[in-house]
Parts: sequence; structure tokens; C-alpha cells
Amino acid sequence: VQLQASGGGLVQAGGSLRLSCAASGNIGSINDMGWYRPAPGIPRELVASITSGGSTNYADPVKGRFTISRDNAKNTVYLQMNSLKPEDTAVYTCKARDGPIDYWGQGTLVTVSS
Repeated sequence: VQLQASGGGLVQAGGSLRLSCAASGNIGSINDMGWYRPAPGIPRELVASITSGGSTNYADPVKGRFTISRDNAKNTVYLQMNSLKPEDTAVYTCKARDGPIDYWGQGTLVTVSS
């Protein structure tokens, strides 16, 4: 399974970006999909996740600003990021769980200028 992330870039504080992550390859049954970013002392901290049934979970710092969604037919997960802050600057990495196995994408850089 390969994950291809896209959508990162440079944006001013208060702006928006939409990240996408598409899974391809020998996909069985993808369950959870999510986005992660580094945090102090944590290489990959959960930003948001979504189950195949659509249940979502968000880290406290992004609640109310970020929205995760997915297209199961396309095996793609999206992260709509609004009201971006400089502290949101990070490499965002997507993850997909296929059965007992976690697959990670290559990451996409989001830079928020003040």
C-alpha cells in the first residue's frame, strides 16, 4: 500500500489549506485514516483521524479549525485546515490502517507565516 500526500504549501496566518492523501496498491480494507504532525518530544502526534464509518477525532489545538473527511471509494482522506496559525507549521504525514498494519505517507510541508 502506498500513500501519496499533497496540498501543503505556504500560507499566511488566518488562511486555509486542504491536504489530500490517496492510498493505492494492494488495499485490503482500510479502516482508520489520519493525519499526524511532530510535537515536542513526539515524532508523530495525532492531528485528526477518521474511521471507515465516518467517526472523527481531533487533537485539542485544531478543534474547530480543522476538518477531516474521506472518500472511501477513492481511498482518500482530506484535511481542511482553516484559521491557520504559525504554530501549525509542520510536516503533515498521513496514515492508513489496513487490517493490523499501519502505512505511512511521505509527508507534506505546511508553512504558516505570521
